[in-house]
Amino acid sequence: MQLPTVKGSNLLRQKMVFPNDFAGDINLVFIAFLRRHQDLIDEWVPFIEELAKEHPELHYYEFPTLPSRGPIYRTFLNEGMRAGIPNEATRARTITLYLDKSAFRKALDIENEQNSWVYLFDKSGKVLWRTAGRFSPEKGAALKDAADLFLK
Repeated sequence: MQLPTVKGSNLLRQKMVFPNDFAGDINLVFIAFLRRHQDLIDEWVPFIEELAKEHPELHYYEFPTLPSRGPIYRTFLNEGMRAGIPNEATRARTITLYLDKSAFRKALDIENEQNSWVYLFDKSGKVLWRTAGRFSPEKGAALKDAADLFLK
């Protein structure tokens, strides 16, 4: 399974293309389809920050994923998110994707948009590991094992 090429802008207004712009040897991506998914993603962050200290080759991103719409819609949503996130590091790693969600979900074998999704990709966008939903110690341990395996 492979991340399709996707384009977006982070909340610092920098245009990015993935997987080309992945900064890490391995890259953790949180995919959110609904506003309420942010709470699920936030549960992961303390664990991910500790894991990234152990593995500096690991970078992580948040991909709010929305349907393609016009520039006024995009600007309104991006600026609203930007205003709600004062932390510059969080703004840098939050890349809003406006795309054909059905094709995107199919490429990543995402069954539905009712949950947030967590993917570990290599630099080329190959899926190394994935799960859905809220953080649990078991999911954290599985992610750590995957990161350890691919960074040896």
